[in-house]
Amino acid sequence: MGLEDLQHNFLTGRLEDLVKWARRNSVWPATFGLACCAIEMMSVGAADFDISRLGMEVFRASPRQADLMIVAGRVSQKMAPVLRQVYDQMMEPKWVISMGVCASSGGMFNNYAIVQGVDQIVPVDVYAPGCPPSPETLLHAILTLHEKIRTGEITHRSDEGLEIEPSVPGPGWVPEVPDAVRVATPK
Repeated sequence: MGLEDLQHNFLTGRLEDLVKWARRNSVWPATFGLACCAIEMMSVGAADFDISRLGMEVFRASPRQADLMIVAGRVSQKMAPVLRQVYDQMMEPKWVISMGVCASSGGMFNNYAIVQGVDQIVPVDVYAPGCPPSPETLLHAILTLHEKIRTGEITHRSDEGLEIEPSVPGPGWVPEVPDAVRVATPK
């Protein structure tokens, strides 16, 4: 009788499932709060919402110790290269949650100074909508990310739709210069 004929239980469970379980239950977020959404992100770590039950109580100040970046708030053109640098310094596997409408689409700031969606800089795994999103919305985004980790592949990172110009010297992101400034009009 070979191993494939044995019943699937905790002794014969796949190593991949064990790795996914460990990753899902030990996600450490990087502190990257940029605006008012950061207050809601901080409240998730407080006693009322207590993300320590999800294994995430340690917000890391060093990107080399974090594997989740929660982008909370609007991203300015000046902050975009810093955001990309922090993302590049994080170890694989790494995930990104875009928290709030400003981080997801630029929000009400449709001008040349604000990036119109953080997905232009880093690949986003989960979006948390709202202005500002409530702590429950961020908890839902975290649980959605946990499900994505549980059902995804452990060795492949899909960076679909994110193209960084290879002609740019060194790491970072170069903002595109608009042809004309559009104030209060949609693109």
